[in-house]
Amino acid sequence: MIDQPIRQWIDPFLDVIAARLHRMGITANAVTVGGFISGVVACVAISQSFYTVGLSLILLNRLADGVDGCLARIRKPTDLGGFLDIVFDTLFYSAVPFAFALADPSRSLPACFLIFSFVGTGGSFLAFAVIAARRGVARDPEGKKSFFYSVGLMEGAETIVCFILICLMPHRFAALAWTFGSLCWLTTIIRIAAGVVAFREAAPEAMERI
Repeated sequence: MIDQPIRQWIDPFLDVIAARLHRMGITANAVTVGGFISGVVACVAISQSFYTVGLSLILLNRLADGVDGCLARIRKPTDLGGFLDIVFDTLFYSAVPFAFALADPSRSLPACFLIFSFVGTGGSFLAFAVIAARRGVARDPEGKKSFFYSVGLMEGAETIVCFILICLMPHRFAALAWTFGSLCWLTTIIRIAAGVVAFREAAPEAMERI
């Protein structure tokens, strides 16, 4: 919900970093992989209850996630880059609550619910993108994604806020996980409703074949 306003504010800063990395010969895919490794190490740290270290590495992961897109646009976005970005983000988002459950098994139920909610938001997001691509709408309105970007109540920025809060207040993990997971399910319901409205009619090319 707040992704677009935030991106308008931070993109100039990310563009500067991306331009410097480009001059150094560093590719967008390298940044994507490096960011994912940072996320994995963050989850290892969290699983050992080193929450401050985990938070620092989570923020590094998210910085890389923003920079790789800016870097890709300097050269040219690729299908491989878009694929890696989606897969690594999906793994990272689900790994964080799993790491909190490893640190304290009493958190397992809210952690499972949070991962379950991520399946709903991620699945509805990607399903919408796939159908939109089949209908010829393959990019977001600003052309900054390699796929159609379906907005929702809980998006990337809100998820990062949630991760920051649970790292700063791990003793509040259960309450935050139940609350954020419930809001994620509202996003999923909204996206399903939007998909029903948007895709209930046959695509133009499909109607031509009938």
